[in-house]
Amino acid sequence: MVPELSVSAQDGAVPDSLVIVSNREPYSHERGDDGEIRVQSAAGGLTSALDPVMQSRGGTWVAWGSGDADMAVAHEGIVKVPPSDPAYDLKRVPLSDAAVQGYYYGYANQVLWPLCHEDTGRMWAEPAYWEQYRAVNEQFAEAVDTVADAGQPVWFQDYHLALAPKLLRERRPEARLLQFWHIPWPAPSVFQHCPHSDALLDGLLACDVIGFHTAGYAEQFLHCVDSAFSAATIDTDTGTVTRNDERTRVVANPLGIDAEGVRDRARAAGVGSVRDTVLGGSRSDTSIRLALGVERLDYSKGIPERIEALAHLWDRRPDLRGEFTYVQKASRTREGIAAYRRYRADVVDAVERVNDRFGTDDWQPIVYTEATLDNETLAGLYRAAEVMVVTPHRDGMNLVAHEYPVACVDGDGALVLSELAGAATHLDGALTVNPHDIGAIADTIERALELEEADRADRLARLQQSAEALDSSQWVARQFSPGQSP
Repeated sequence: MVPELSVSAQDGAVPDSLVIVSNREPYSHERGDDGEIRVQSAAGGLTSALDPVMQSRGGTWVAWGSGDADMAVAHEGIVKVPPSDPAYDLKRVPLSDAAVQGYYYGYANQVLWPLCHEDTGRMWAEPAYWEQYRAVNEQFAEAVDTVADAGQPVWFQDYHLALAPKLLRERRPEARLLQFWHIPWPAPSVFQHCPHSDALLDGLLACDVIGFHTAGYAEQFLHCVDSAFSAATIDTDTGTVTRNDERTRVVANPLGIDAEGVRDRARAAGVGSVRDTVLGGSRSDTSIRLALGVERLDYSKGIPERIEALAHLWDRRPDLRGEFTYVQKASRTREGIAAYRRYRADVVDAVERVNDRFGTDDWQPIVYTEATLDNETLAGLYRAAEVMVVTPHRDGMNLVAHEYPVACVDGDGALVLSELAGAATHLDGALTVNPHDIGAIADTIERALELEEADRADRLARLQQSAEALDSSQWVARQFSPGQSP
């Protein structure tokens, strides 16, 4: 069994200065319609976990310069961030339109994303995608080589940069390199569908430490290495790969959330005003309970099955019509890929069908919104919802499942969670379900709505304790824990 890093690691494990490398940048510069350049901050678990560390420790963050004014404000590709109080350098890597199409929309999200979510029928491995992926990883390695000081650790993030560690290792043989893989890692029988599987493993094994959210993902990675490289020695007890006289430690290090920040935002949010904002005044009757889903419009998230499950529930339990409304907060993503555009259309059509079938003059079964919500409003929406439904087909972790119970500051809330999400491994108290079983999803939502008060309170308390134990402030320290490195 691959060991999970201790949650007791101290901040002293984090180096005084480091280099972070990711596809997405923490801050971008965008030119508005009025010609003014404005700074936008990225949202998400990676940024919320790493930006505070970089602000306190310093160093350089290397990322794709995706903002339309990014390079205009940078000097030799570098800008000081955060703009309000500069604390570290952001090195921007400019990518051509062809590179973005091939590396990002192509290989990363039409080969690696479906592969790692074990949905190989969606893989499309055009030769140009691989060529662009290799070329962009080379760009990132070159960019890191120009900014990293001797002795600075380099920490690569996620599936966009699987080749970059080896490319950098060739330039800097003595560098300390780490990687964190934020999405699931597939079983060997699935990974072998990838035409470049050995090259990807070879790139990653140039790292000293590779982190995954769960022990299961880490073990599957080790099995893939064992299948691909007969000369490699695998020690599953310590999570160590020895190959070509070099060692790589493979660890389970789950990323959590900033629990205190989520809790504070939920307390500050006015639940009534949040309901009005999201539902609209005519649909915000506080006597109608709320169930909630929050995710990107990605085919791995299981939204159509969830909507069909709701229809099944309202059909089987007509007494629940008008008793609760389901709010689907969705965010568009990767619209440069046809499968994502089709998925969004399918979701919208499904919502409309359910509303047409069950809706009345004074009750709308499903409220669907793609509105951009600030963090406080989102935390207030969590707080307002009595049931949260998180049913992805597969998910590396799913931080929404962590945020929801922490935001339930009034002591009321129930989480319906896919047993195939990484969060199911770490959160105690959720009502778990197979995300493909429409009938079971309906039954589990019904159960969540009708939990007895004592059971509901006990489950929420356990969920909150689980989420707080994985606070993101310790995630970085665990990855750099000296006792866990080769």
